[in-house]
Amino acid sequence: MEKEIVIIGAGLTGLTLAFLLKQQGRSILLLEKETRTGGQIRTFREGGFCFESGPNTGVISCPEVAELFQQLAPNGDLLETAREESKRRLIWKGDRFEPLPSGLLSAIRTPLFSLRDKLRILGEPFRAGGVNPDETVGELTERRLGKSFLQYAVDPFLSGVYAGDPMKLVTRHALPKLYRLEQEYGSFIRGSLAKAKQPVTARDKLATKQVFSTCGGLESLIRALTKAVGEAQTETGARNIRIHPRNEKWEVRYETEAGTKSLEARYVITTVGAYALPALLPFLPDEELMPVSRLHYAPVMQVSAGFCSTGGVNYQAFGGLIPSCEKKRALGILFPSACFRERAPREGALFSFFLGGVKQAELLELDDEAIRKLVIGYCHEMLKIPDEITPDLIRIFRHPQAIPQYDKNSDDRLRAIRKIESRLPGLILAGNLRDGIGMADRIRQAVSIANQFINI
Repeated sequence: MEKEIVIIGAGLTGLTLAFLLKQQGRSILLLEKETRTGGQIRTFREGGFCFESGPNTGVISCPEVAELFQQLAPNGDLLETAREESKRRLIWKGDRFEPLPSGLLSAIRTPLFSLRDKLRILGEPFRAGGVNPDETVGELTERRLGKSFLQYAVDPFLSGVYAGDPMKLVTRHALPKLYRLEQEYGSFIRGSLAKAKQPVTARDKLATKQVFSTCGGLESLIRALTKAVGEAQTETGARNIRIHPRNEKWEVRYETEAGTKSLEARYVITTVGAYALPALLPFLPDEELMPVSRLHYAPVMQVSAGFCSTGGVNYQAFGGLIPSCEKKRALGILFPSACFRERAPREGALFSFFLGGVKQAELLELDDEAIRKLVIGYCHEMLKIPDEITPDLIRIFRHPQAIPQYDKNSDDRLRAIRKIESRLPGLILAGNLRDGIGMADRIRQAVSIANQFINI
C-alpha cells in the first residue's frame, strides 16, 4: 500500500491536519494506536451529567479556530461559546474565592494584591525591559508587577494552563505574546494600549477570545472531524508503529488485529507526545532525539463531581484557581455547568477538579477513595456546599503525561526538531512538543502544516 502522507496520532492536531489535507485532495492515512480518535479529548454522559476526561474548553484566540468550525458546521450547530456571566474568574485566598479584577475599580479594591504592588502598576510603563531571553514567567512577573501579582494572578493562571511552575516556564516559549509585549513596546501596559489601536481585518475579528466547547461536549468536535476525514483514511488500533527511511520515501509498519501491515509514504507527520518518538522513530540515534524526547509532561488528575442539587449554592463564573502559596491539594476547579448548556440536571451543578501538576505530582499516586474524600472535603470547604449534601457522581481520570512544560530546555528541543527535519526531508515532527499546548494552538499548527502542502 502507498500513501502520499501518513499522519501518526489522531488527537486534535492529527485529525484537523488530516481533514485539511483531504480537502486538498491528498492521499492520506491517519494512524492511531488507540481504538478511538480524539486523544485526550473525551466526553462522558451519565445520570444527567455531561463531563470531560481531558480538556474542558478552548479559546477562540486565532481565526483558524473559527474557520475550522465554519468548515465543519456552516449552520453553526457545533460550536458553543461560554455564557457571558461565566467570564468571571475566581482566585482562592484565605478561606474564600475572590473575583479576579476585571477593571480599574475592582483592581484597586481587590484583596488579592498588596497595596505596594497596586501602586507599582503605575510605574510599569516606565520600568526597564528585561535582557535575559530565558527569563521565566515568574521572574518577569515579579520584576515588572511584584510578588503578590505573581502569587495571586500568574501562579494560579499557569497552574490552570500548564499545571506548571512559573519559576521554571520560560516566558519566550510558554507565553510568547506576553514576552513580545515587553520586547516590542517596553511595557505590558504600553503594548496592550498600542495593540488595541492597531487596525484589524475582518479575519482578525474572527478571533473573539471567547471560551468555547461544542454542543454536547468536546467529543462532538472529534466526531465531526473523524467523519469528515472518513473511515477509509483512518485506521485505529494501529499498535507498535515504526517508521524507517526507504529510498527517499518512508516505510511505515504497524500491527493490527488482522496482522502486521506495511506501507510507503512520501511524507510522514507525527503528532504524538515527545515521549513516544523513540519507539516511533527507532532509526534515529538517541543523542539526536534526546533533546526532544526528554520534554517533561506534567501529570494531571481531573475529577468530575456532579450534584443533582447544591442546596442553593450557585457559582456564576468560569471557575476558581488556587495559588500554590495557599497550600491546597488542588490546582483549581472549573464550573462547566455555569459555562455551557446541559452539563448537569436543572437544579444541580457539575464541577471539574484538577490536581497534581509539577508541584504535586505525588497526588496521582493516591487511591480512588483518598481522592474522593479530598474532593468531597473541598466541595464543602471551598465551594461552600452544605455538609449534608454529597456528590451524586464522582469520576476520576488520571493523566500521567498530560501537559508539556516549555522550560529552559525548549531551545535545545526546537533546534533538534529543525535539524532532524532538515536532514530527513519528508518527516515533520508536530504536536504539542512545539507551537503551544492549547486547543487553538493545535488547530493553528495543523493549518500551518497543511498550508505548506498547497504548492507542493
